[in-house]
Amino acid sequence: MKTDELIRTLAADTLPDPSPERWLARALPAALGLVALVLLSAVGIRADLGEALRAPVTALKNMVPLGLGGCALWLALRSARPAQAVRLAWLALFAVGATALFAWGLVSSPMAGWGRGLIGHTAAFCVPVICLSSVLPLGATLLALRNGACLAPLRSGFLAGLASGGLATAIYALHCTEDNPLFFVTWYGLAILLMAGVGALCGRWVLRW
Repeated sequence: MKTDELIRTLAADTLPDPSPERWLARALPAALGLVALVLLSAVGIRADLGEALRAPVTALKNMVPLGLGGCALWLALRSARPAQAVRLAWLALFAVGATALFAWGLVSSPMAGWGRGLIGHTAAFCVPVICLSSVLPLGATLLALRNGACLAPLRSGFLAGLASGGLATAIYALHCTEDNPLFFVTWYGLAILLMAGVGALCGRWVLRW
């Protein structure tokens, strides 16, 4: 193709690529909906969910991962816009909240029960299930961020993994009957951080220029 023909072709291409926000608005709800459908069809929603959510600690078990996922997603989208500042200090609020919940678990139970509360009954189940449930949302988020300009792919991938892990955990929490903060802060936190690490590694390659 000659230079003048290339210029005319580029000039005729007036349809911009969808923004990261628009791409994500299409892909992420579908990914989360599919995860919720498959996961909750397989394991079910806890029978006493409505009653359990009246307890503040149980409500926070569901709300903190959801809030973390939403915050990390917002930061991830900002990271795809070089002109927008990304203040990771917002995430510290959730770290403080999780630490406070864990401390409450220690204070509200006898020392002899700490080990039993920490291990619970489903630790070996919840971490892999949350991680597997996070894969599809993570893929959708990374593909959306590719339509932006991530100057720090590792950081953007980390935020994408954190968001996906948090949102998948919020879905899993609809099933989980482990309401001891020693359990869910530890194992939910581990699963979310594992996905943040996976997201960082993937982002390093998927989001680089």
